[in-house]
Amino acid sequence: MKMNPISHPDHTRKDTRFSDLVGQDNWLGLPRAIRQRFGKRVKGGDSIAYQGVVTDMHMNGPGRLLAQVMRLVGAPLPYDMTCVGQPAVVVVTEDIAGNGQFWIRQYGRQSGFPQMVHSSKRFAGPTGLEEYIGFGIGMALRVEAQPDALIFKSDHYFLSVFGRRIPIPRIFGPGALVIGHHDLGNGAFRFSMCLKSRLFGQLLSQNAVFKDAKS
Repeated sequence: MKMNPISHPDHTRKDTRFSDLVGQDNWLGLPRAIRQRFGKRVKGGDSIAYQGVVTDMHMNGPGRLLAQVMRLVGAPLPYDMTCVGQPAVVVVTEDIAGNGQFWIRQYGRQSGFPQMVHSSKRFAGPTGLEEYIGFGIGMALRVEAQPDALIFKSDHYFLSVFGRRIPIPRIFGPGALVIGHHDLGNGAFRFSMCLKSRLFGQLLSQNAVFKDAKS
């Protein structure tokens, strides 16, 4: 399937929030294209959109069950295997009210409406980065720079209730989540997601390839 970039206005400025998390030396070791994508801050009210296609997805039995249960809290995990080969869109918008970003991921399906995943990334907490999916559920992330990728690893999950941050015991969490942004060259990158449980093994994995948006 052909992947066409979605055009957007060039309303960006320099952003050092991700480079501060990994350190300058590690940041400079990343491919230039990754530094450009994560080193620009969208002005309030504007968005950057990337269009691509889901290339593969795998779930075991417990993973399928978890993905369906998570639909009760906004469906943060892909749950339909028919998304493979279908269009995918990621939209990033600056959070004007806070120090963070809103992310919307849209996965096409063979029938019915596409799946929409909403989350908010906030540069806060003990690891410096947290992701909220709604319903007071959040995840602290550790960011690592690799030779060809920027990697986000779950550190712990928590509930935010009436301003209080309550850690979720690891035994009750969904598992270890690793998300990768891998540069492929020529303005393309691969988004990877892998969720593993100590008890049930690899619950879910997904890969999608996107193209850079053009000004």
